Amino acid sequence: MTSEKFADIFAKIKNYGIIPIIKIKEVEEAERATPVLAALAAGGLNIAEITLETDGPICAAESVRKILSAVPGMLLAAGNVSTEEQVKAAVYSGAKLIMSLGFDEEIAAYCDKSNIMLIIECSAADEIAKALGAGIDVIKYSPAESNGGIEAIRALSEQYPQVKFIAEGGINGDNILDYLSLKSVIACGGSYMIDDKSAQNGDYAKIKESTLRAVRKMLGFDLAHIVMNCESSEQAENYSSKIESIFGFEKTDAGNSITTAGILHFMKTKTYGKNGQIAISSNFVERAVFYLEQAGKYFINESARFNDAGDLTSIYLDSIIGGFAIKLVPKA
Repeated sequence: MTSEKFADIFAKIKNYGIIPIIKIKEVEEAERATPVLAALAAGGLNIAEITLETDGPICAAESVRKILSAVPGMLLAAGNVSTEEQVKAAVYSGAKLIMSLGFDEEIAAYCDKSNIMLIIECSAADEIAKALGAGIDVIKYSPAESNGGIEAIRALSEQYPQVKFIAEGGINGDNILDYLSLKSVIACGGSYMIDDKSAQNGDYAKIKESTLRAVRKMLGFDLAHIVMNCESSEQAENYSSKIESIFGFEKTDAGNSITTAGILHFMKTKTYGKNGQIAISSNFVERAVFYLEQAGKYFINESARFNDAGDLTSIYLDSIIGGFAIKLVPKA
């Protein structure tokens, strides 16, 4: 299946979670789009789909070539393709990912022979069945909102549990988390982080900031709890009692710690970190690790903990702040 054959690309799509969409009607538009794509990459989204609004292979080839020359290393999907000639032109210019309009046997055969990842755009069950028959298990469900949205994808996921969806069409900052909360949805496509006026005026710094906000909103970082290391049970009792007397927070003896306010834990014996730990929660811990690593942060891989389903439940950053170790945990 596609998700296994192209595991590296699949993992990148899933980790990014957001795929910016740029419409290209002619080659000149691709050239104008390159600084926008560079701003997206600087904001954390080094991935994009260019939807080719013309069926000309020359436009496909030149658009991919110009963009990859300006933003090397970007995971670029040539989208909206409908002919084998378009696919050949895009692949020749460096595209590693193709998104086709519906299932086409010739396109599927060419991508398979050329070792190129192909994602089918469709919203009908029979098209999904055709794709699965050709070994393609990643589907771009589009337009999502006008085709039943989350409930439609949920129903299709029950019918085809092996399918992984990319939702596009009507996706914005207000509903993207609803889609990504579905286990079968690996990413969402949209252009909501690209302000047309900023693009026209060349205000690429604003696009970068908008992209950063979109990524941070998706990740949803928040303070989960704080662990304070104490020298003894008596000290933990003393500190927690002081907090209780000042603020009225009820304290609870959890065995190895005394907890107040539900988020402040006084440890009876010292644990990791000189002074303790600060736990930061995220909507998507594995995505958060990916993005922070892209930003140059490091993690202690041996500290990773997983649940029975294989989901990452906690991991420490390889850094100490103010004597506190920092770890990521899932949002409750």
